[in-house]
Amino acid sequence: MGIAEVIPGVSGGTIAFITGIYEQLIESIKAFGPEAYKGFKTDGIKGFWKSINGDFLVVLLLGMLVGVIVGIFGVTYLLENYPEPLWGFFFGLIAASAIYIGRQIENWNVKLVIALVIGIVFAYGITVLSPAEGSTSPFYIFISGVLAISALLLPGISGSFILLLMGMYTVIIPSIKNFLKSFDPASLVIIAIFGSGCIVGLLGFSRVLSWLFSKYKDISFALLTGFIIGALNKVWPWRNVSMILDKESGERMQVLDLSNFSNLDPESFKILKEVNCLPGDYMMGDSLTILTIFCIFAGFISVFLLGRLEK
Repeated sequence: MGIAEVIPGVSGGTIAFITGIYEQLIESIKAFGPEAYKGFKTDGIKGFWKSINGDFLVVLLLGMLVGVIVGIFGVTYLLENYPEPLWGFFFGLIAASAIYIGRQIENWNVKLVIALVIGIVFAYGITVLSPAEGSTSPFYIFISGVLAISALLLPGISGSFILLLMGMYTVIIPSIKNFLKSFDPASLVIIAIFGSGCIVGLLGFSRVLSWLFSKYKDISFALLTGFIIGALNKVWPWRNVSMILDKESGERMQVLDLSNFSNLDPESFKILKEVNCLPGDYMMGDSLTILTIFCIFAGFISVFLLGRLEK
């Protein structure tokens, strides 16, 4: 999950689902509230710890921390030097996870198929939206925190991608950097408002998901399977850049000539929009077609190996 969060477009929620800890994670987050207070009132710290499934959360957070470190130093290197095989691996991983999760439903019917289609259309629609303009309005910052953290819990939808769509990626990330560098009070205010939104979204949305799983488990599984299928559009290995954001001026620019794109300083811009293509039409470098196809199969097979380990 930690590695997944380093890669824009790949959701930690998908990895939680593949590894069989998704429902346990939702229930543990949901416990922060009346359940935890009740446990503390009954048995003190021990009761609180048991209520929130503390052992599980600590081990998970430690694993995510290791994953983030590995992601920053290892996956980031692959993303910069071998993006096509890396995206291929995640494409296979996510495609197989859709099949794996869909197989958890024993009896498919019309309602479940409708839920599946709604999930596909919703997730696909998100991946093709044009990014909005960012805002420093406190309300908009708060809402972006709620939605970004909610997306983190949904398989197939990346929280960082939601920030990018809302135009807030270039507001939140620079604010964090400014605060770490100069302890800028204005940046701290933005971070605090965003963090408040994240807490509200995490606690609120985990309760919604927990209720859906308890009352409408098969429909929830079908909907989440649809989310994962629809999100495959975002992790297709071969994508040509069509729009970038100049970090210095904040200006959006259409990329009309991809032949000169490789000459641009990668630190000077942020990719906003890409267009999927076949390997033969790929213009962002060597398509590495054979290696990428191998990685797609490797990602696909790894899901079912994880499933066997889980059993």
